[in-house]
Amino acid sequence: MTRPPNILFVLTDQQRPDTIAALGNPLIRTPHLDRLVREGTAFDRAYTPSPVCVPARHALTTGRSPHRTGVADNLSANVPADPSIMEVLAARGYQTHGVGKMHFVPQADWRKNWGFESRDLQEECCLDDDYYPYLCQHGYNHVLDPHGLRSEYYYVPQPSQLPEHLHGTTWVADRSIDFLRRRDRARPFFLWTSFIKPHPPFESPNPWNRLYRSHEMPAPFVPENAAENLTFWNRVQNRYKYMDGGAHRHLQRTQRAAYYAAISFIDFQMGRILAALGPEVDDTLVVFTSDHGELLGDFGCYGKRSMLEPSARVPLIVRQPGRFAAGRRCAEPVSLLDLFPTFNAAAGGAGGVDGETSADLALVARGGNGRTHVLSQFSQRATGLYLAAERDWKYIYSAPDAKEWLFNTAVDPRETENLAAEPACARHRDRLKQHLLNRYSRDGYTDAVERVADGRLEWRAYDRPSIPDDPEAGLLLQDPAPLADQLKRLEGYARPPAPPNENPGLTFSNGKPFPHG
Repeated sequence: MTRPPNILFVLTDQQRPDTIAALGNPLIRTPHLDRLVREGTAFDRAYTPSPVCVPARHALTTGRSPHRTGVADNLSANVPADPSIMEVLAARGYQTHGVGKMHFVPQADWRKNWGFESRDLQEECCLDDDYYPYLCQHGYNHVLDPHGLRSEYYYVPQPSQLPEHLHGTTWVADRSIDFLRRRDRARPFFLWTSFIKPHPPFESPNPWNRLYRSHEMPAPFVPENAAENLTFWNRVQNRYKYMDGGAHRHLQRTQRAAYYAAISFIDFQMGRILAALGPEVDDTLVVFTSDHGELLGDFGCYGKRSMLEPSARVPLIVRQPGRFAAGRRCAEPVSLLDLFPTFNAAAGGAGGVDGETSADLALVARGGNGRTHVLSQFSQRATGLYLAAERDWKYIYSAPDAKEWLFNTAVDPRETENLAAEPACARHRDRLKQHLLNRYSRDGYTDAVERVADGRLEWRAYDRPSIPDDPEAGLLLQDPAPLADQLKRLEGYARPPAPPNENPGLTFSNGKPFPHG
């Protein structure tokens, strides 16, 4: 019996799809990812099942869409009810190990392994992982924000407080290489290597933080009609990330330079991991992708929580000789939900658990799966945001705005013209809209759909939420817990207690939180 391949799954956080040199970005330097492009298959229309961390990771781990997992935003308290892909692979004899940010379960359950035989845990805003004690052992216990200062500094590019050899990105690669060296060679392995970066704050150690300079970077893409493409969530996110106070050209380009530096630093670590595999790389299924993208100032917006391409689409490269053609570019729409059946098929299993919207990527690359569209969702009920994407068309519906968008991404890849109201495009709008409504109806997801008087399925109507008029309300504070104790020691300078907040673990200015998500 032929031994199944090893599986190396490398996941970054918040990486745009246009940040790999070999896939068309002339400014960024990514030699090791370029190698994967040359030696593997790149999927040019890969979408996240949800453009925010927890639901995207929960979905790819269980193979189920957010409306089925019940996890549609970052504050969900759900834990995986379905078997994780790690559990499936472990049952097939794989040695499963996770390194870095997992972030697919609530904080109280971070320590549970969910099918991993072992883990090296590194999480954001967390001093109770495996990484912070490592920093303390090396004399850096004073660094309470090891991944960069958040809150008001969230989108302010900043130098790392750590040297290169202790940086979180290096630590993830070091722990991954340690596993490759000590693993049980009698078994195939599943190694999930998960980097926190390039998620903001945009910070890298010397000399990487000077790899790119601001004057070399283009300004964000902001068409004249940019405001027409914004949803409720774009405005909410700009507010609570401190980015709704007006544009600053030099700052915007410095942000991009710092963002690119974080990606190049990950690329360097990717090279180290591939080198540690050595000749075994040809016996390994290598998958590189990200959980969602980053708007980075495009359309005047920052962050994710958007179905526009820079947020909803991700890079996805797969290398496995004999199963994925070298140097191929696949234009068919795919989803991170496809990873479950892809890993399962590599291990000798059959299919995934969400067959209507997921498929083995090897079949998709050969044009043999017959699927025409993929779905994505963020939040639910009154604040739900939904996407259906085909090869050339994509449809978006925002419940809090009660508004539709339709883009022909083949002729308008930068999404400058909303065609939802164009009579000539009505059949494309209605086809994709119906895909979403039918799927949610069949699954009993009544939070999104309802039958109207004439029997048709339609989007469920809700009262529209609003954003506080006060520009100082709703700003997100994410300070490390020990900081409050340190501030108390500053006699005569201590701050008053934080305002009460209905969202555990998050504090908002003026005590006025936005809806969950």
